[in-house]
Amino acid sequence: MYPEHLTIPMEKDLTDYGFQGLKTGEQVSTVLDQKEGTVLMVINSVCGCAAGNCRPGVKMAAQHAKLPTTMATVFAGVDKDAVNKAREYMLPYPPSSPSIALFQNGNLVHFLERHHIEGNTADAIAANLKMAFDKFC
Repeated sequence: MYPEHLTIPMEKDLTDYGFQGLKTGEQVSTVLDQKEGTVLMVINSVCGCAAGNCRPGVKMAAQHAKLPTTMATVFAGVDKDAVNKAREYMLPYPPSSPSIALFQNGNLVHFLERHHIEGNTADAIAANLKMAFDKFC
């Protein structure tokens, strides 16, 4: 587990863009149990690909004309209960940090695992998410 005071700026990188920072499994369930609308859930991380690719790509996508109803984030290595609960909703995908999931009407409809993130640019991640937003939001 990482000391929370070290990860606050990394979390704020998304919460300053309108993402809800979820800290508990109950909060995650409340958001992901929604049966109407869309939810973008980002499992944030301290790794370099989260800083260089994931967060910048997600922030670019968050400026798109079509957006999910709700945008939320949990932090791997800090919000253990929240991350574990989010990963339950992301099955059958294995745990991955960072990762980005889009839910529509309570169903997982689009998912980017770490290997989709660390080998791509922020622009490519944003383009991928914008296409998913256009299709599902």
